[in-house]
Amino acid sequence: MGTGVPAQSQGGEQLADRLKAVQDLCDRGEPLDAVMRAVGPGGRDAAFDSDVLSGPLGTRIDLAVKRGPARRREMLALVKPYLAAVDPRVKRELPVARRLICHLIETRPEADLVEGDTLATVVAAAAEPSRRIRKGLRWYADLPLHDELPADLYRLRRADLVPVTHIDDIVWDGGRLRITGFAYLAGLSVRSRRFNRATVVLRGPRWLPPVRLRTRRILAPEATHGAREPGCNYDWSGFTAELNPWALRWRGAVRGVVSGVRRRMRHRPAVADTTTWRAEIVFWSRGARATGLLRGASVGRTERPAGLQLRPGWWARPVWTSDRALQVVLQPNRAELTAVSVEDERLELKIFLSGRTVTKGHARLGGHRIAADFTPVAGGTEVLVTLAVPALLHEKDGRRLWVEPKGDPAASVMLGDLVETRTAVGDREITVLGDRRDRVVVSAHRIRPVITSAVWDGPALVLRGHYPDAPGPRALTLRHRSGLSYVLPMERSGEEFTVRVTPSAMDRFGEAVPLASGTWNMSLRHPSGEIVPLRMDHAALPGLDETPRDFDGRSYRMLSTRFDVPVLTSEEDRPADERGVAGTHVLRRVFYPAQRTEPLDDATVYVVNDGRLYADSVRAVYEERLRRGDDREHIWIVKDGAFVPPGPATVVRAGSREHHAALARSRHIVTNAFLPAWFRAREDQVVLQTWHGTPAKRIGNDLPHMTRDPRPPIWHRQAAEVRGWDLLLSQSPWASEIMRRAFGYKGEILESGLPRNDVLASPEREALAAAVRERLGLAEGKRVVLYAPTYRDYDRKNAMVKLDLAKARQALGADHELLVRAHPMQAVPAVPDIAHDVTTYPDMADLLLVADVLVTDYSSAMFDFVATGRPVVLYAYDLAKYSSKRGLYIDLPEQAPGPVLSTSAEVIEALRSIDEVAAAHADRYDAFRAAFAPRDDGKATARVVDRLFS
Repeated sequence: MGTGVPAQSQGGEQLADRLKAVQDLCDRGEPLDAVMRAVGPGGRDAAFDSDVLSGPLGTRIDLAVKRGPARRREMLALVKPYLAAVDPRVKRELPVARRLICHLIETRPEADLVEGDTLATVVAAAAEPSRRIRKGLRWYADLPLHDELPADLYRLRRADLVPVTHIDDIVWDGGRLRITGFAYLAGLSVRSRRFNRATVVLRGPRWLPPVRLRTRRILAPEATHGAREPGCNYDWSGFTAELNPWALRWRGAVRGVVSGVRRRMRHRPAVADTTTWRAEIVFWSRGARATGLLRGASVGRTERPAGLQLRPGWWARPVWTSDRALQVVLQPNRAELTAVSVEDERLELKIFLSGRTVTKGHARLGGHRIAADFTPVAGGTEVLVTLAVPALLHEKDGRRLWVEPKGDPAASVMLGDLVETRTAVGDREITVLGDRRDRVVVSAHRIRPVITSAVWDGPALVLRGHYPDAPGPRALTLRHRSGLSYVLPMERSGEEFTVRVTPSAMDRFGEAVPLASGTWNMSLRHPSGEIVPLRMDHAALPGLDETPRDFDGRSYRMLSTRFDVPVLTSEEDRPADERGVAGTHVLRRVFYPAQRTEPLDDATVYVVNDGRLYADSVRAVYEERLRRGDDREHIWIVKDGAFVPPGPATVVRAGSREHHAALARSRHIVTNAFLPAWFRAREDQVVLQTWHGTPAKRIGNDLPHMTRDPRPPIWHRQAAEVRGWDLLLSQSPWASEIMRRAFGYKGEILESGLPRNDVLASPEREALAAAVRERLGLAEGKRVVLYAPTYRDYDRKNAMVKLDLAKARQALGADHELLVRAHPMQAVPAVPDIAHDVTTYPDMADLLLVADVLVTDYSSAMFDFVATGRPVVLYAYDLAKYSSKRGLYIDLPEQAPGPVLSTSAEVIEALRSIDEVAAAHADRYDAFRAAFAPRDDGKATARVVDRLFS
């Protein structure tokens, strides 16, 4: 963070390396003394001291303050000498909270800071959105101790007046560039046009006068909705600015004259050059003034603004830098591509270099210098570049093309009026395309499908395009960043293809569900196994319809991001007063408390995994009440349109106003996990906690981090949540003891068995299992093996399936069906086609119902599955590591209901002889079932409903 301190600094790269070293140590949780050794003595480099105190070291100081007297004492001993050497001007320009902490460390007695709560109070207050106070024409932070400390410590300086900017649209209109977006100072409301001015300024080379755009404020309520600060109103932070390109032309001409004179003084000819202006916004808001770069483009068209040809060979282009800052460039087309051909394993590129007669030089493709033939012609020079196709096919990344005339600066080759080319070479293609700035990029890769048309046909999005790959079936894959994916058939006719996507009704094991919120990328899996991304045809980009389409309370958009990458986005259509931090702040701090004072309704709220699933014991309780004809109001919380419950239930969107009202005013709440952090049970409410299984791994207060001093935030959240439980379900006396201790629960426990397991002992289980098999597409008469491991806290992003599915398929043969079910808290697994990925199947109980063998590790599924009497195999490849890091409640080698194996080969061998393995472990199986699942007899749900709702 810049401070404006005039001091000598090390080179930029060296400074960045030192900061990264400190950040890496902090990220790894290294001791503070190691961090301070990397920081070194204070006062040597003002820029480094400013950045490290504003960043990693400041965060580490805050962490030490929170962790009790011992850590505070250590921190003071290490940090105080460093601060004493730091330039006072650096400390004065730090963000206000850091400034205050540093002042207290340097001036207050150490004993007071160690044993008292002065530092902790400041750190806690700084973590909350603080109010800003204006005194005269200056702004101050409303932080603790302002009556005891100098007022200048609380003054908001440049580091505190953080500009927040966003660009919604950039278009050429009537020959002028119009930029629309919003900009505000975080924490300072902008409720009207009064005392609220903004000016967009383009700054080029230092000696050129800046360009000030005609700028006016406009209404932009979306700025308030997306803000991070609750209670602030930025409705009038919007702006629109217009640029007359003449201002760029005459400045560029002046710079060209000056540059030409300088080159001639060195006996070199003048060469047209690109001039770049960075876009800044200067604004005055209620007495505060700040300047910031214009950053942050809306996804889609704004990422690829068009250029305007000012005169032949000269273009004005708005462009985005790698750090998402806006620039405007005045760019000459010194070199233009005129022809592309592929002959005899050679790619020939003809380039016209205008205005110069050159006979020698080189070309450059990315970082590779290439020989080129320069031939003078009328009006300039023709350059011929020849590339070897076999060598090009081995390149992995696209590379920009340049020409380097001898004695002149390198010129980027522009596409100009030439049509882009894609040439197939076997199953690969060589492409010569223009990028978002019209610069030529040459690349070679697997033949990619190119979308030429994206049209909405009612609720369906129809994608058409060109795909000249070998004939054969292909399928489009929509993939979410979480790993979720859908596979859609691709209809092919010659080199053309068509795909229909209905985002509001995607097929998930036979049921229609909407696309989850977020961005969905498009690709296909080539028969070779390679994932091939789709791309947008550049000629189709100007006509691409990116307007949102609303269906069933959700909004969908077809976009092209990062210039030509097609994506489909999905989001819930939420009212304006529920959006962003400001909306949720009002709901939680104002609306929910008010609703808690209203009389209770005779209704029941059902919540499974924050509203993500219709499953578990909560589902069983709901369906049992429907079977009994319970006509009281039933409310299901549904997150992101994940499901539609059967029956007469009311569906309430998670996070909505109705969600807060339902939890505040319903008499009964049935859940299988923690409820939202803002929920507090009323005295006359009844909260039934079914939990999500008997724990084999440590949970709650038994986890190592829960014993820290001071207690972590999750400890306090758990304590507040558990106090509101009225009834906790348990599968066994053993589980009752574990959960009472792990949760610190002092209320009633009902050892009813788990309602979710009743289906495993139901008289109708054969008919139910047949329906599930059909839904999963499993063949009748085949043995079903379900592999369902739990998650690893230390390796959650690992998507690898540890069981060797290829060898399992080979060993077990075609009479087995393999199912893979990853834990929801683990990365979605990469499951090959030889097995069924059932990770997204809604209810685990259905999978246990059809499984003939369960392969698991430390999952609660082992306690549930023994109700079936079918064999269990424990694949505990990391038993020692898991036991030491997470911890287990049971001794698996001594108590498990089946063999505990450490390699995939052992598991496969056990599956091949599963009948003999089951017989060998029959006694342990029976003992395990008697100890851990004694009441899973198909009547657990009836016991719960009788106890609570009769």
